[in-house]
Amino acid sequence: VQLQASGGGLVQAGDSLRLSCAVSGHMFSIGSMAWFRQAPGKERESVARILWATGSTSYADSVKGRFTISRENAKNTVYMQMNSLKPEDTAVYYCSVSSRPIGPEDYWGHGTQVTVSS
Repeated sequence: VQLQASGGGLVQAGDSLRLSCAVSGHMFSIGSMAWFRQAPGKERESVARILWATGSTSYADSVKGRFTISRENAKNTVYMQMNSLKPEDTAVYYCSVSSRPIGPEDYWGHGTQVTVSS
């Protein structure tokens, strides 16, 4: 199983980015997919999760109202639209997949860098 993440980049505060993550390979039934991030010197933190069957979503308080996670079941792909980006959103963003609705994660993507300048 491979997760291919893309969409990171360097933007200014207030700009938007859209991350994508596609799952390929022999896959068990997806329970949920999620985005995590890790800033320099900090631990990896959960950003958003989506339940594959229902589309139900959950977010970290720090991104509520600014980030939106969505999925495209037929393509085994998850997206995260990030609006009103702030310098504190700067991190490496990782996607993950779990066979369960709330984790733990079974597989991880390689990470994509998001840098927000002030």
